[in-house]
Amino acid sequence: MEKSPDKDRKADLRTRLIEAAEAEIAEKGLLGLKARNVTQRAGCALGAIYNAVADLDELVMRVNSRTLERLGKALAPASDAGGPEAVTLALADAYAVFALENRRLWSALFEHRLPEGVEMPDWHRQEHEVLIARIVAPLRTLRPDLADADVRLRVRTLFGAVHGVVHLALQGRLVGVPEPLLRQEVAALVGALVLGARMARPDPA
Repeated sequence: MEKSPDKDRKADLRTRLIEAAEAEIAEKGLLGLKARNVTQRAGCALGAIYNAVADLDELVMRVNSRTLERLGKALAPASDAGGPEAVTLALADAYAVFALENRRLWSALFEHRLPEGVEMPDWHRQEHEVLIARIVAPLRTLRPDLADADVRLRVRTLFGAVHGVVHLALQGRLVGVPEPLLRQEVAALVGALVLGARMARPDPA
């Protein structure tokens, strides 16, 4: 069945708006995102935005979807780094590099807040799994004694530790790691956590 011209136009408008919003966030950050600037960049009327998405929040989520997809691709090669320790270190390093190279789009993943009482759609919640999904396999290998629920909880703790170091560094906080040393310090942190996981394993004897 052929697509109708109206559906094609709507899909084209939606794509242009998402790409325009992505460019605006990359240049100015999430706080600098304005509907008027997005529609001007996309070459459409201000009101046209609501023909393609429900509101500006959905547009940000669509941009974040693209960022999460790119992050997933950036993390993928780490799975071939070797043993679980090497994979975990490679994942953390790839995450830090992605954040450094895409800081405003990366920050938008965590800065965006929906209005009070509005739940994140399931489709977008599932997309955020890329942030932790790849850590599960190496950590399960490191800690085969843990139940699945405990592994996933520990994965979130590991991700939170790495993310916190990266976030503070990119925010330029006084307590943050200097950016030139970020990858080095992320590696040191993850190395210590991986060693701790190894040592915490019960003695098979």
